[in-house]
This record gives sequence, structure tokens and C-alpha cells, in this order.
Amino acid sequence: MVPQYQLKLSSVLLAIASFTHLTLSAPTGTASAAAPSSLLGYNAANKVINEDTDDISYTLVPGQTDTAVIGAFLDFNNQAHPQPIRGSKGGTDPGPRTEEYDILNPDKLAPPGTDHGGVSNAQWPMGLSHMKLGLGRAGWSRQQNVDNIPAATEMAGVDMRLEEGAYRELHWHKAAEWSYVLNGSVRVEAVNEEGQTFVDDLNAGDVWFFPPGVPHSLQGLKGGVEFLLVFDDGSFSEDNTFLASEVFAHNPVQILSKNFDLPLSAWDNIPAGELFIFPGTKASADISTQNVVGSAGLVPIAQSYTYHLSQKANDHETAGGSVKVIDPTIFPIASQFSAAVVTVKPGALREIHWHTTSDEWNFFVAGSARIGIYAAQGNARTFDYHAGDTGYIPKAMTHYVENVGKDDVVFIEVLQADHFSDISVGQWVGLTPPQIVMDTLNLTNSTVSQFKKEKQYIVPGSVVA
Repeated sequence: MVPQYQLKLSSVLLAIASFTHLTLSAPTGTASAAAPSSLLGYNAANKVINEDTDDISYTLVPGQTDTAVIGAFLDFNNQAHPQPIRGSKGGTDPGPRTEEYDILNPDKLAPPGTDHGGVSNAQWPMGLSHMKLGLGRAGWSRQQNVDNIPAATEMAGVDMRLEEGAYRELHWHKAAEWSYVLNGSVRVEAVNEEGQTFVDDLNAGDVWFFPPGVPHSLQGLKGGVEFLLVFDDGSFSEDNTFLASEVFAHNPVQILSKNFDLPLSAWDNIPAGELFIFPGTKASADISTQNVVGSAGLVPIAQSYTYHLSQKANDHETAGGSVKVIDPTIFPIASQFSAAVVTVKPGALREIHWHTTSDEWNFFVAGSARIGIYAAQGNARTFDYHAGDTGYIPKAMTHYVENVGKDDVVFIEVLQADHFSDISVGQWVGLTPPQIVMDTLNLTNSTVSQFKKEKQYIVPGSVVA
């Protein structure tokens, strides 16, 4: 007779075995058969299936059959299935692809034959940046920094919108802030470390500047405003701004009461944290009502935080466009910000040039353009730009800006410099002894004799067909 404890042990072991079998079984509906060994590596049973991947309906656009080094702009607008072909180079692309990218960036799809090697990314559309939304539909902001243009270590940009009456709340930054008003009108207000106050109203085309640490606020006037902000730190982020709301939210109420000599109840309704952009009481049409003055008085006019650039005449006008410069020689508070508002007519070219001491940050306000960058050691690359795009060119790298559309290109180029300057490649070779140029570039005397001794800034050219 089997002892009782052995019967119980046998029952337990049987239960465990049954449970293990259930848990290790394949789930219902899952194939458990091993893959045929014939699928690994070569096997005569695996037949080649030929497809006609060249069966693509496309037409080469004007300039696409030219020798690649000619490098004419390729207009793929209204062109079905544009292809990565230039002259004898390239081949067809059956996809998968998103052709809208190719139409916007033809010099990436079919680069000029003069492009070579590697150049750090120099283009970022603000339309691809994350949009930070304000409260109560009061506005928004989006930014470009080293996260999307890694080479842009010296400057970063923000595009911001304020509806009428909306505030960019009282704040300050570690970085200096230079701004260009894109459209609409805005009231700016600030207090400096001497207790001097400042308030002014600006329109499209005007500029303001606030040094690091100077607290200020911005409010959209009638019709609202959109403006560009440029900071002297490529890693700048709007999320790292010092805010009035957070100063009060993150200091003990007892400390606030002691600091302002007010009862604890005075702080019952302060915001719990960041306001960022929020709707407010519309600004008075009479700016004097907001012109608060203490014993230190107003910020001296020579150190004004604003410049009405929209009312300034152009510095250079040519058949191809115009250049309007603002730098510390006329706007002294912005001691290391120099900029130019450049208009390039269809077909024209911002001449090949470079900057000796500063990188260039740029923003395209209107039109379509391309920039060709030469970065030494045989490295060169061409980038395409459209309204709302930002660009960045490190110092000493040559570049041009060509209008490749049918409308004016308007862009802003910003430098970290005490005055606006560049070296024109045309003027450089025009002022170099002709024999040196002829020997170096293997050019004829008749060619070299045509080089100009003055900067051209904007060179006129034919319009893209």
C-alpha cells in the first residue's frame, strides 16, 4: 500500500507539470514553426524578381542637364516627381519619399557640382520648431538654437506673437536680447540697475535691445505684433527665462511681506507660477500714462533701448536691391550687435563675402533664396531658404545669398560685432595686383581687368524662368 504522503506528493508534482506546460505553450494564434533554412543566405530556390524601378514619369527642369558645376538653381515647383539628377551625375529616385521636401530644397535633392565634402547644417525652418502657446489665446513663441543648428553656438533666435493687449510677462535673461519687429506694433518697458525707467512704442521694422539682466515687459498694441528676438548665446531657451511671476511664487509669503512692508493677505491671489504670455488690460493710447519715473529719472537718450529703424534710409542701394545697417555706431546700447536688413530683387545676388570676426545669424522675412557656403579644405554646400527660415554661417566662411524666386527676398543678417562689416570677394580680387590674381586663378587679363574695386553688396541678375 502506497503511503498517504507519497500520494499527496505525486498530486502536487502532477499539478506543477500541468501548470508549466500551460505557461510555456505558445499563445493561441501564434505560429511556432521554424523558418525554413533555405531563407538564410544563398539558395538556388530563392529566385530573383526583377522590377522596373525606372518606370517613373518625370521631366528634367531647365538647368538640370547642364554640366553639374554650372550649378544653376533648379525650380521643381509644379514638377511631378523631381529627380536627383544634375548633368551626368545622380539617378532616379522611385521612393518612398515626400516630394514637398524636394521642391522646397532642390539644392539638397540635386546639389550643384561645386558642393563637396561636409558643411554643418546651416538652415532651420521656424515652422518645424515646437510652438509654445500662451494663455487665453494671447500669443505664442517658437525658437531656434543649437538643438537644431548645432553650429549656431554664438546666437539663437525666437519668433514671438502677442495679440492686442497681451503681455510677454515681466522678465529678464542671462543673455543679451536684440529684437526686430516683423509686423504690428508693441510697447516696451524696462527699468535698469540705476532705477532709471524706459518706455517706447515700436512699429514694424524697428529694433530694441536689452542688456543681460535688465528686466522688461512687452505688450501688443492695437492689431497685435510679431517680432524676432536674437540672443548672444546659441544654447538660449525661452524656458530658462527669469520671470516676475516665479519670483513671487517661489519666495515665502512671510519674506514678501517683510520685503514690501505689506500684510500676508496682500499675496493671496498672486499667480502660482509662470504666466509667460497672457491677456491683459489693453495699453493706453497715451504712452505718458505708463511712463513711471523715480528719483533716478529716465534712461538717457544716448543709452536708449530702442531704435526706430523703420524710419532710417537705406545705407546702400543698387540695381539688385538694398542694405540698411544698424550697429553700435548709431545704436550704442547694443554694443556687440550689428545687423543689416537686406532686400534682394528677383534674380539678384548678395555678393560673395565673409565676416572676419563674427558668425552670421540670419532670418528670412520674405521670398525664396539659396545660400552657398565654402568652409575651407574643399568643403562646400548649398542650402535653400524660405520665409520663416533661420540660417547660420560661422565666421570666415564665404557665402552668397541668391534670390531664386519671383518676389523680393528680405532677410536680416545679425553679427556679434561692434560695427557691421564684411570682406567682399569681388573687391578683394579687384584690389589685388592683377598678375597675382591671373597667376593664382589662371584667368586672362581681360577677365581680371573687369573686377571692381568697390563692394557691390547686391549684384543684379536675370530672373529664374
